Formats: sequence, structure tokens, C-alpha cells
Amino acid sequence: MLRLTLSTLALAAGLLTTGAPAMAQAIDTAAIETATGLKGSYNQAENVFKVSKPRDDVKINVDRWTMPPFMGLTSWAAFTPMGSSTMMMGDTVLFEDEVNPAMSAALDNGLEVTALHNHFFFDQPKVFFMHIGGMGDARKLATGVKAVYDRIAQVRAAQGTPASSFAGDIASPSHVTAAPIEEILGSKAQVKDGMVKVTLGRTAKMHGTTVGNEMGINTWAAFAGDDEHAVVDGDFAMHENELQTVLKTMRGQSINIVAIHQHMTYEEPRYVFLHYWGKGKAVDLAQSVKKALDAQKAAK
Repeated sequence: MLRLTLSTLALAAGLLTTGAPAMAQAIDTAAIETATGLKGSYNQAENVFKVSKPRDDVKINVDRWTMPPFMGLTSWAAFTPMGSSTMMMGDTVLFEDEVNPAMSAALDNGLEVTALHNHFFFDQPKVFFMHIGGMGDARKLATGVKAVYDRIAQVRAAQGTPASSFAGDIASPSHVTAAPIEEILGSKAQVKDGMVKVTLGRTAKMHGTTVGNEMGINTWAAFAGDDEHAVVDGDFAMHENELQTVLKTMRGQSINIVAIHQHMTYEEPRYVFLHYWGKGKAVDLAQSVKKALDAQKAAK
């Protein structure tokens, strides 16, 4: 729904009437500024109010050049009326150790997370961009944005330099026991060099042709380390209406989300892919993945 154009939303709300010019709905700019603690700017032509927060707290080098926030290192959130409600969309500049705390803050405060990816190569420290959105009361949406920004500040206050790894150890060489993972996930696993991988295929159509598991339409989970000190990484293939449910479930299980993006174009139905990374006991990690699979199934 976030992808609807403003003109479509105006029509749906009855703002455009035959023979009469549309009257722009007012935006509660004061409530947004108060809730976010940020001064915003209003675009009258698009009836959009936007607040911004430059990432000037940490020096960022891209391609051996110190990059100023003006060149694309500024978090923002934009608000526009949607009938009697408000739509918010935004982009948030994050370092690796901020991504998952910020994502949890967004989800816990009623916002949606719609994408997570990089914009640069050779950036130091590495920078990621998390897109957020939501619909509802402007003040509540703005309060959610403030919660995200506050969580980022908390991470940096605790450790000025972005972390270089997640907490926890991964045993080496790998010797993960496959049977418990197969039982939890309900599928036969591939086993190689002490590692275990389960793959669950889905289907779509592209240009009239059915594509499935072997063409990359799949959810998978791979386990390495040992039974006590394991890592799981993988990918969830999801329809758009499943994304928020899977995100909330994975974050609720302390699984780290590392990317949200598309892999294809022109597929039907549309698929979004979520990449993840978690550490802990192999059985616990498998149970976390299973909970997300069950939540995804329920979301259908």
C-alpha cells in the first residue's frame, strides 16, 4: 500500500471532485516537529512535510574521501496526508551495529521496515540504509521515527566507534548435528564438511514461465560451528504481505537482519528477500527460523 501514488490516494480519499479543484489536506507540522525534536521543511507543491537528521556524529570515508552528510548521509522522514490519516516514508543512515537495534525500535513503535541495503562501495565504516514507512496518526508516526533516532544515539553513546562483529563465538572446524535441525524444520538437509543446510522452495511466474527452487525462489538456512556455538545464515523468500511478520518474528528471536531487497523484476507474485545472521546453539537457531516460517505461513 505504501507504493500508491499521491494522486491515487487523493482519489481514494475523495479529495478530487468533478468540476472543483482539490483542497490540500493540512499536515500537523507542529506535532511532527515536537514528536521528532527536529525542525522540518514543507513542500507546498507535493503537500509533504519532511524532517532530516544528518549523520555528522561519525566521520565516514567513501573511496578514500571524507563524505559530507549533504552527499547522501542524512536520515529523513517525510509525511503527507492520506484522507483523514497520514502516510510516512523515510530512509535511515546506519552503521552495522545500529541496524538491528534501530529496526527493532521501528517495529516496536508501529512502523514498517521495507528495505535494507548499501549505497556505496569502499565506505569506512560501512554504511547501510534502512527504509521505513507507516500510516496512521502523524504524531504517533513521528514518535516512532524519534524512537529509531534515539536508539541509534544510544548505540553510539555506548560505543563511539562502530563495532566490527556480533557478540558470540563460532566454533571451528564445523561439526553441526543435522538430525535435530531436520526435525525442527521438517525437511531433509544437505550436509558438507560439518555444515548443515535446509532449503525450502517456492514458485513464481516470470514472463509466463514458472520458476522455483532451483531458479532461486527459495528460503534457506545454513548452520556452521558446532551444536553449542553455531551460526545460522540464510534468506527468506516472501510475498510483500509477509515481510513485516517475518521481520518481527526474527527480531523477536534476536536474529540479525542484514539485507532486505528484491532479487528479480517482473515476477508474479512479487517477492522480497530477507537475509539474516544469528549466533547461538544450533537447535535454538533452528527453532527461531521455524518460528519465522510458521509466522510467514500464518501471514498468507
